[in-house]
Amino acid sequence: MPTHLPSIFNDVIGPVMRGPSSSHCAAALRIGRIARDLMDGRIEEICIEFDPHGSLATTHASQGSDMGLFGGLLGWQATEARLAESEAALRATGVKIELRIVEIGASHPNTYKLTLWNATEQHTLTALSTGGGMIEIIEVDGCRLSLAGDYYETLLYPSADMQRLARFVQDKAAADEIHVLTDGNQPLIEIKAQAFLPAELIAEIRANFELTAIKQIAPVLPVLSRRAMRAPFITCEEMLAYNQGKDLALWELAVAYESQRGNLSNEQVFQQMKAIVGVLLDSIAAGLRGTDYADRILGAQSGQFKASMDQRRLLDGGMLNQMILYISALMEVKSSLGVIVAAPTAGSCGGLPGAVIGAAHALSLSPDEMTKALLAGGLIGVFIAAHATFAAEVGGCQAECGAGSGMAAAALTTLANGRLTQCLAAASLALQNILGMICDPIANRVEAPCLGKNVLAASNALACANLALANYDPLIPLDQVIETMEQVGKALPAELRCTGLGGLSVTAAAKAIEKQLEC
Repeated sequence: MPTHLPSIFNDVIGPVMRGPSSSHCAAALRIGRIARDLMDGRIEEICIEFDPHGSLATTHASQGSDMGLFGGLLGWQATEARLAESEAALRATGVKIELRIVEIGASHPNTYKLTLWNATEQHTLTALSTGGGMIEIIEVDGCRLSLAGDYYETLLYPSADMQRLARFVQDKAAADEIHVLTDGNQPLIEIKAQAFLPAELIAEIRANFELTAIKQIAPVLPVLSRRAMRAPFITCEEMLAYNQGKDLALWELAVAYESQRGNLSNEQVFQQMKAIVGVLLDSIAAGLRGTDYADRILGAQSGQFKASMDQRRLLDGGMLNQMILYISALMEVKSSLGVIVAAPTAGSCGGLPGAVIGAAHALSLSPDEMTKALLAGGLIGVFIAAHATFAAEVGGCQAECGAGSGMAAAALTTLANGRLTQCLAAASLALQNILGMICDPIANRVEAPCLGKNVLAASNALACANLALANYDPLIPLDQVIETMEQVGKALPAELRCTGLGGLSVTAAAKAIEKQLEC
């Protein structure tokens, strides 16, 4: 079983956020919140370093990394309405900001290296954005660790007696994990738990040990991890074995997975996804009312698509046209910094939800049916998150819109009451069709060709759902397609993985648009 067990609500369908990109804006905001906690909320100066060979060197401003990071340093939530003003708001507090593009030896394209100061202390932090808003802090003050924002974390900085303090904490604290970290310039003890250490225990530690600091870092993910966490399965093959004699639908298996993984009741899982459906319905309505935002390359187009539908000026697409309308609305809300749901990412926020809600409305289905479909799609996303990636910087757009298409195919098959094997076949077919799709945003904005690729994701999903419902043979099991997807993504040149250095990003027209936006 993988060391990281994805959660549907952490890794796949979520976060609920503003911003053009989940792996840039939402992830950066989470990194900023952790950095703020490391400084006890008192930051006077920050140096941000990006590696010139990574994605962030060329996209940190245009795709929302700076905006999200500054919002997190202010302690804001990902849905904060003032997010676009975060840099000005942070500077207004007196914080000095330096941003450098410099060799930092980054092995991941989305690497943040932060150095933070106030009048009494300095700390360093290295973090990765791993896709879909997920993060990993891999270094604090020179100590190597793995902090994903899924625990309440306490960092103890002893000036002496580290081993004795570690034994004391092990005896006294209700901790999930305790790590003694001695490889940095400030050795520390990391405590992962379901809550911060009680105030009485903190006082006892201070009374008996010499410490230079105690830091409390709050979780940034909605579903916590825990000691000895397990899941009933983590591949399709394991899921089918688990389902022997149970005859559960894909959405019911999703509930079983998330319930055990997240220590939630079945009803809590269902209601949490139903709340996400409510957010999506609000986002679609907001998009159809019209959006306005200066720093974007596409205006509000969903209104004219709806008018063309109403006036019957379009080719008869039926359900597909309803999907396209909703996808356009969702993408326009995202591009205007409205509230959306990364599903599985912000760049692919239209494909899965637009397909599911568009089809459900065309079939006059209820929000409960939409919820079941999104749960089904979410479980396909768990398999992708566990064995491939949602980061376009790592795997190209097949990791975002491609993944969304496979998820949507299973979700649409669920809406049509397809069998479990048909749902898996639909997902396999959809992912097979979309392998190798590159990520080449025009003018470094997550708008085009992103909109078209979201529409492609839904169109492909609808076709593959129908193929599966007609019992077409996918030939390749879904587990093997996901494994292939990971291999293909790694084989793509870096220029075609969301760096703005290849594909449509470097056409003369794209460069002209980029120059206009700079002006």
